[in-house]
Formats: sequence, C-alpha cells, structure tokens
Amino acid sequence: MGSDQNSLNVRFCEICAGFLSKNGKDSVPSLTKVLDTIADDLARSGDLRIRMGSENPSIWLSLQQLWDFLAEYPSADADVAELRVLVISVARFTRNIVAGVAVNQQNAFGVEPALRRVLHLYSSWSAFQVTDSFPATRMAVQALSNIVTTNEDLTSRLWSTYLTLPEERAILIRLLGSPDHKIILSLLVLMVNCIHDSTERRSLLTKSRGGARICVTLLDRMVLLYDAEESTDGAKAFDYGYHLFAHLFDGGFAPDLYNSLSVEGEVIAQHQTTLLKLLDSYLQSSQTCPVHCDMCPMLSEIFLSLSSYSQSAIKRAINPINSEPNLDSSIEHLQELDLLLPKSCEALVLATQCIVKISLLSEDQRTMDPSAVELRAIFRDACSTDELLRLLDAFLPRIYFGKPVLNPATDQSIPSSVAGANGFSYLKRDLVRLVGVLCHRDKTFQDRIRVCGGIPVIMNMCVVDERNPYLREHAILALRNLLDSNKENQDEVNSIQPSGYWDEAGMLREKVGATLR
Repeated sequence: MGSDQNSLNVRFCEICAGFLSKNGKDSVPSLTKVLDTIADDLARSGDLRIRMGSENPSIWLSLQQLWDFLAEYPSADADVAELRVLVISVARFTRNIVAGVAVNQQNAFGVEPALRRVLHLYSSWSAFQVTDSFPATRMAVQALSNIVTTNEDLTSRLWSTYLTLPEERAILIRLLGSPDHKIILSLLVLMVNCIHDSTERRSLLTKSRGGARICVTLLDRMVLLYDAEESTDGAKAFDYGYHLFAHLFDGGFAPDLYNSLSVEGEVIAQHQTTLLKLLDSYLQSSQTCPVHCDMCPMLSEIFLSLSSYSQSAIKRAINPINSEPNLDSSIEHLQELDLLLPKSCEALVLATQCIVKISLLSEDQRTMDPSAVELRAIFRDACSTDELLRLLDAFLPRIYFGKPVLNPATDQSIPSSVAGANGFSYLKRDLVRLVGVLCHRDKTFQDRIRVCGGIPVIMNMCVVDERNPYLREHAILALRNLLDSNKENQDEVNSIQPSGYWDEAGMLREKVGATLR
C-alpha cells in the first residue's frame, strides 16, 4: 500500500509539473481528470488524506504552484471556460485533501493568498453576470473553509486578515453580493465556523470597522433571503445567517453590534431595525435568562430614545405651532408629519417586544430561583408609556371592523396617509402589554402609572382596534395588574364614572352634562 501511495504522489507531482511546463489550456483536460479521480478517492478515505499529505514526494509545492498559476492566469477572466474547469478541479482537490487533517490544513494554508486572488476575480460584478462561473466560486469558497475549519490558529489568522482588508479587497463583502444562493450558503458556513466559540473573533466582527461593513452587507442580504422558499438554498442561507447573529447575541455582543450600525444624525438606522428583528426572533425562541442581562441597558436606551423622538414628532404633527399636544386638533393641524416617525415606531415595537420577553424570562427565572437577577427593574425608569399612549390615541384612529373611528372634534377621519402608514401597527398593543408586565406585583410601578395619569389611558385602550390585535385583552390584563393589591389604584378606577357611550360605529360619544376626567 505504501508503494501505491508513493505512486499516487508521484503521479500527482508529475502531472502538475507537465501542465505547468506547457502552460497551455490544451493540457487542462488531462490535469483535471487526474485531479478529479484523486479527489474522489480522498473524499472516501481519511487515511488516504493523511498518507498523501505526509509521504514523499510532497504534493504541497505542486499544489502551491497550481494555485499561483490560477491566480496569475495570463488572460484571467471568469468567462474563460477552461479556467473555470481548472479552478473547480484544483479547489475540489484542495477541499478534500485538507478535510479534518490538521497537518494538511497547515501545509495548504500557504495557498490562501493565491486562493484569495482567485476569489477576488470570481466575486467581481462581471463574474456575477456569468452564471457558469458560480460552481467554480462555490468550490473555491468550500476549499477555503476546509483549510481553516476546526483549526484555531489558522482560523484566527484568516479572520484577522479578512476583516482588515482594504475595501476594494474585502472578499467577504464581495462574495456576499453574489446572486447565487449556494455561494452565499457556502460563505456563511465558513463565517459561522470562524466565529464559533471564539470571543475574540466575534468581538472583531462587531467592533472593527471591517466587521461593521460585513454586518451591514449581511443584514441587507438577510432581508433579501427572508422570503426564500422553505428547503431552498436561499432559506438555508438565511438560517445560517441567523445562526451567525445568534452566536453574537449568545456572546453578549448585541450592544456593540447595534452601536456599530448607527448612522450619525439618525434616530434609528435601517440596519439597526433589521438587527432588532433578528434579536426579537432570537429572544422569542429563547428559554434562558442570564445571557440577556447585558442587553437590558441597550434596550432601555433604545426605548427611551425612540419613545422621546416619537412623542416629539407626534406633538409637532398634532400642533405644529407650539409643539404642545392638542388632543382635539382638527385634521388641518396634521401638517408636520415626520417622515421618520413610522420607522421610529416600527423599531419601538421591536424594542418593546424584546423588553417584554426578557421581563417575562426574568420573572420565570426568579420563580425558580429567588436569588436570580430581577431584570424588570432595569427597564422601569426608561419605560414610561402613558404619555406616548395618550398621544398615539389622539394621532392614530382605531380601526373598528374595517372602518377608522372618527375624530369626535371634527367628525372626520384621520387621513389615510396616516391611518394606513406602515410602522404604527401593534404599537399601542405592545406598549399596553409592557405596562402590564412591568406593573405585575410591583406597587412602585403601579403607583407611578397612577400618579402620572396613566390609568385612564389604559382604560381607554380596552377597545377593538384592527391595527392592534388583542389590544383590548392586553389592556384588561394591564388594568388587572395595576389594581392588584393596590387600594389607591382601585379607588382611582372607582372614581371614574362613564362620561360617554359607544355608538354603532364604535365611536365613544360624550354624554350630555357629563364631566370628563
């Protein structure tokens, strides 16, 4: 068997030397035939990979020369069929010879610069227009992945290099722009493997300038992959992208990543909103609590910032002259609608849902372990919702059985451009739900809601609103939690007498002679 192995190494070295000496595309078929045959054998036998990588004559110099030839091909172009075939064969051989063999990975790592140049060629805009080039790109990415996977030293060296490349040479960003979902999937497998169980490499991805650019590109890609059909390569690529961000969340890097995505002068950047969507999904699927402690200050800050911005924008829309809320404003006063308000409210919904989930997880954790950290307390100072709810109730009409509820002061509905704007859905419902969660068995927060006049606001949410499914149910639960073991709040509710009635259109009409509170 040893002599057979020696013959295999000799054959490989001879065929490579013959090809390189001729330096012509006419000898490509004979070279690729040998490489493909050996690659098939390597894929089936781990022992063969070890022996071929360690015995003489050594194959590594010949392999290096092949990659150098590909990287310096005289007429390098992704549209050259012979070059594409050769890239596939050499990359496939490289992928298989290094799989799971640390010594082979170490020996093969020397081809990385040449392999990177090949990937640079195949990640150009012109290459992405040639669909026949996609198999070569995929195989090259898989070869690169196998060279470093499970090898900590090589993975760290590769990751550090790729995250500090100049923008025009940033291979990961270029490859993320590929229209081929299989290429994206292969690349994300490599990236997930690189950051797995490594605090240092995750930190580099979330805090470095190059890492932030990669994350921005990946978040854009995630948006495009979201609607991919189940079980397709696009759906698998989305799952791997999600797992990559889940690794970052697990490691406590959500705040660093959120800050790195900020845009100066904007209350919320689109990529930050996308990140909040992934974070919300991550939390909804989570059953553990301690790992989320470091997210609480970030979410509190996001909630406070977005809430303050939204309140200010709504006040300007309701009364643009002095920015003081006028809850009975006519439609003509809606003159200064902030175009960023829907985006702010969309992100506010996501932040609120994250806060609610962490609060519930915290409460469950404390039920099992009373010594566990009370995470709800971190949110209480930031999450003042009564004023925002009051403004939203004036600004946005309730949708009652498909019809907007009329403004009682004008008998007119809010314009459809406002009533149907994206970004406002679920906002009132989730804010009410947040109040219900934070005031549960917490007299301090219950009293705070009463003192700031929030109880009538919550009572006014006990209505049907198609823009806010289950708003009434959440409001009733919040009211129940506000009254639980709190006599002052109970007296407050008892003192509120009905001042109106609901007509057939779902509009609350004022009773004659009633006193409004």
